Amino acid sequence: MSWIFLILAIVLEVTGTVSMKLSEGFTKLVPSVLMFVCYGLSLFSLTMAVKKIDLSLSYATWAGLGTAFVTLVGILWFQETANAFKLVSLALIIVGVVGLKLADA
Repeated sequence: MSWIFLILAIVLEVTGTVSMKLSEGFTKLVPSVLMFVCYGLSLFSLTMAVKKIDLSLSYATWAGLGTAFVTLVGILWFQETANAFKLVSLALIIVGVVGLKLADA
């Protein structure tokens, strides 16, 4: 169940970050409210996850995969630039998270 909370925390964090972009500096009500709701629920879910998953692993997974997914959303949805350096950097984030999990096993 803790891993489900962690996955939910990541999805909510990514949704909150995308909502931040869509709020256009808090000038749009629905994305602004959604941002706060998603971040609050994300932190709640992360709190539930760290009850059973080591703090270092859960936070690194939340932050790392959240960063990777937000970057992919930026590239795919907001037409941000994608170059080899950015993609290799994303891969290194993912490798780091996997490495932490493997070191924990």
